[in-house]
Amino acid sequence: MRYINPMTQIVLPLSRKIRLARSGFMYEKLRICDKIKEGFMNHKQKQNMIPLKELNLTNRFLFSEVMEDSRTQRDVLSIIFGREIPLLKKSETEKELRLSPLIRSVRLDMFSMDEEQTIYNTEMQDQWQKDLAKRSRYYQALMDTSLLQPGIIDYSCLNPTFFIMIMTFDLFGCRKYQYTFQAKCEEVPDLVLRDGAVRIFLNTRGENEDEVSKELVDFLHYVECTTDDAAKKTESERIRRIHKRVCEVRASEEIGVRYMQEWEERYYDRMEAQEEGQKKGKEQINELNRRLLAENRIEDLKRTVLDTEYQRKLLEEYGLIEV
Repeated sequence: MRYINPMTQIVLPLSRKIRLARSGFMYEKLRICDKIKEGFMNHKQKQNMIPLKELNLTNRFLFSEVMEDSRTQRDVLSIIFGREIPLLKKSETEKELRLSPLIRSVRLDMFSMDEEQTIYNTEMQDQWQKDLAKRSRYYQALMDTSLLQPGIIDYSCLNPTFFIMIMTFDLFGCRKYQYTFQAKCEEVPDLVLRDGAVRIFLNTRGENEDEVSKELVDFLHYVECTTDDAAKKTESERIRRIHKRVCEVRASEEIGVRYMQEWEERYYDRMEAQEEGQKKGKEQINELNRRLLAENRIEDLKRTVLDTEYQRKLLEEYGLIEV
């Protein structure tokens, strides 16, 4: 007896029909198991995910969404500089600067231009990293290279640029709310190289309230504690307008969906990176074991099984990991 597979129209023996039915059942069973596993993972993810309504402005997603509003960008810059900053309509968040496929691109958190053609790049940074000073140099250099059109030979046409980084830690350890850097002459300290490039680092945990404006101090505290109470306590109308925008973003269903999607994407990226790191770690240890065996260092090999610090020392000795 023969059976015609409706999917392929191929004539099959009846015994094959039975095997196909069984395999189809197993496939469906595996598919259901995968769905259960996926649902469990999603539940586990959501347990670890901070709700949108509880995010502070230190969160880059919330910061970018809030700064999509040009009036909010204007308020933030006006607080930082202590004067009104009249912005042009051309203000962007998550702006990508890419000069060539061979050169590393960057994504700017907030990119603004005022009526005097001054450029502002404002970044939110809630984690300490050792390369932040050099990152500011790279970002400002990329901004400069994108400002001159081909054929312009007069460098005085370069726009003034301000790189601003808002941090939840004191990068320089001097307990200041604000650190402003411009190029100066070492031999003549009062001689400033007026090249139009300024870098400003803001610290939410400064201690010199008497040296900066109260509005800036209130704003930096609000950034780290973005709550209704913090907005009510301040006398700044700008901060209250910023908080109104924050509330609008938090209440948006569309932004809420986008937040969940981005969170899940980053979650899976972290999982992949973790798996890749574990794979690389195994390869390094296997290579270490191979070299120890080749050099007949049996006692060292045995010790690495129980002593992870000694294992790391040997990995460094053979140049398998960076010191």
